[in-house]
Amino acid sequence: MKKRIVEITLVVLVLVGLTLVIWHAGLDLRLAGMVVGPDNTWPGVGRAPWSLLYHWAPLPAFVLAGGSLLLVVAGFLSARWRKFRRDALFILLFLALGPGLLVNVVLKDHVGRARPREVVQYGGSHPFTEIWQPGDTGRNSSFPSGHASVAFFVIAPWFVLRDRNRRLALVFLVSGTLFGIAVGWARILQGGHFLSDVLWAGGLDYLVGALLALAMGLHRTRDPGRRRTPGNSLVNDPRG
Repeated sequence: MKKRIVEITLVVLVLVGLTLVIWHAGLDLRLAGMVVGPDNTWPGVGRAPWSLLYHWAPLPAFVLAGGSLLLVVAGFLSARWRKFRRDALFILLFLALGPGLLVNVVLKDHVGRARPREVVQYGGSHPFTEIWQPGDTGRNSSFPSGHASVAFFVIAPWFVLRDRNRRLALVFLVSGTLFGIAVGWARILQGGHFLSDVLWAGGLDYLVGALLALAMGLHRTRDPGRRRTPGNSLVNDPRG
């Protein structure tokens, strides 16, 4: 557990540190200013592959969630699938609590941050605000990026597999991170989000996943085919 708490603390420190860099260098507005075109047109609107990433960003998350739901149901109906029930439930709760509740309900509906295309610097009518400043746009605001959050959610199996199959777990961690970055970049090109919106979409996803995995005891998972002897040495368990 101590290792996981240290990991969570480091992620928070990295998020805060990168946010300070973005704020100090003015990277939110500077990056938006670099991509916006003449007459405040955004190059990612209606153009492939950015429009495809925008429309299909939730698909991998829905596939993961659908498969997990089937495993949860199967785990209640058959002993053969029962061992997967907790892991599948974790993925469902992760989606509901992270990209669902925290990002798209608690934050996006209450922070009120204007999107790049909505700020006065790029032809909009709202003032630019940092992520810690309350904005006036109402619901469905810019912070954090909902599409990037649901894309970053593809990292979910990392928390389930990292103590059992490190290589496969890393595949999900890397692919989910890259997918989230790609979707986040598409949203920046569309004038939908600032850099810090994308950063925190990924960071919040990771923190929710890490905390939920800790709460559900996924870090205590061991190979069911092994058991500990009284002397604390691992031996093969014939019952496995």
